[in-house]
Amino acid sequence: MARNLLCTLLLSTAAFAQQYKAEAAGPPPAEVAPAMAALLQKDGVKITNKGNAYCELWFRTAKPSGGTTEEGASVPGIPMGAFVGAIRFDGRGADRRGQSIKAGVYILRYGLIPINGDHQGAAPQRDFMVMSLAAEDKDPSATPKFEALTTESKKVSGTPHPAVLSFWKADNDTPGLTQQGDDWVLQVKLGDTTIALIVVGTAAS
Repeated sequence: MARNLLCTLLLSTAAFAQQYKAEAAGPPPAEVAPAMAALLQKDGVKITNKGNAYCELWFRTAKPSGGTTEEGASVPGIPMGAFVGAIRFDGRGADRRGQSIKAGVYILRYGLIPINGDHQGAAPQRDFMVMSLAAEDKDPSATPKFEALTTESKKVSGTPHPAVLSFWKADNDTPGLTQQGDDWVLQVKLGDTTIALIVVGTAAS
């Protein structure tokens, strides 16, 4: 009995220690082009694990507009390829597919999962954030098409698949970080729209 209780306490302590937390971050990093940084929130969100920084995120103060709302998209009106934010991984990170992402700063652009058999069941919605290299991606007004967007993102992943993060329009406006199954989901504002973004988690194969 005592041994079982000790094991339970140890497992509970380990689980608690591994929990991720959200806290305030500072301004966008210097690696983000000035024209892009000017469009971002002055203070971002830092995700920590056991007190150590995992990543920091900054989103636009105004949601990009002018796009058509495509079938299966949960966030309306964002043009394909539009600049939506930036992310910094303080150490080695990972995308939604579990691909390893090197420490560094990346631009986040809006992408949509193609409607084809290759991506059947990848997510309930088609909205994704596609990462590109901040050192090369400096035009906030650019809206690259799907092929160009994924080509640039493959430089981040180093694989035949782009580096992506899954997100959708949140069901409520409550900000913060919550655990949902095996995923850690951050709710945050993109302009006047509250979005939910999976910052830690790996899609089922």
